[in-house]
Amino acid sequence: MEFQRRGVMLVIASPSGAGKSSISRSLFGADPNIRLSVSVTTRARRTDEVDGKHYHFIDVPTFERMRRDGELLESAEVHGNFYGTPRAQVEEQLAAGNDILFDIDYQGTLQLYEKARADMVTVFILPPSIKELRARLERRAQDSVGTIEKRLKNARVEMEHFAEYDYVLVNEDLENSVGRVRSILASARLKRERQVNLPSFVKDLQSQIDSL
Repeated sequence: MEFQRRGVMLVIASPSGAGKSSISRSLFGADPNIRLSVSVTTRARRTDEVDGKHYHFIDVPTFERMRRDGELLESAEVHGNFYGTPRAQVEEQLAAGNDILFDIDYQGTLQLYEKARADMVTVFILPPSIKELRARLERRAQDSVGTIEKRLKNARVEMEHFAEYDYVLVNEDLENSVGRVRSILASARLKRERQVNLPSFVKDLQSQIDSL
C-alpha cells in the first residue's frame, strides 16, 4: 500500500572527479519524482542558460534581502558571485511528495543541516584511489595541469568531512554506485515520518477493531 509522503532532500557530495555529478545525472534522468534544486545567483546569465531552469538570476540587493529574511536554506560566495537555495521552492516540492537532488559541497551541506536536517539524507562519494581520481580528472580534459593539482589538494580538505554524511560510498563502478544511491533514496522514502497519512490509517485500523 502506498501512502502520501513528504519528499526527501537527497544531498550528494564528493571531491571533484569522484563521481557525484555523473551519479546525480543518472538518478535525475531515470526517476520522475526527483527534482533538481534550482539555485538563485547574482552572476550574469550565460547565453545558453534559461532563467528558472539553470538558475534564478537575481541582483545583489535581492539576494541580500532573501538571505537576511531567512528565505535561503544555504548560500555561498564563489568567485565574487553569490549563490543560494530558495527555501520556498524546496518546501513546495517536498510537500508535493517530490524529492530534491542537491549537488553541493560540505559547506552547503552543513548549512542545510542547520535548517532542514529532518528532511535530508546525505551521501558522500569517495574515489577508489587518488591515482584513479587524478586519471578521471585528466580524462575529462577540462582543466589545466595546475587546476588538476589544485582540485587534488582540495580533495584532501573535502574528505576530512566524510563522517558528517549519513552514507559514504566508494565509487569504483558508476552503475553499481548509482544502484546503491537509489537504494538509499528508496529507504529514505519509506521512513515512518515521511508517510503523511500513516497516523490516520493506523487510527482507522484501530477503530475497525473497536467496532468488532
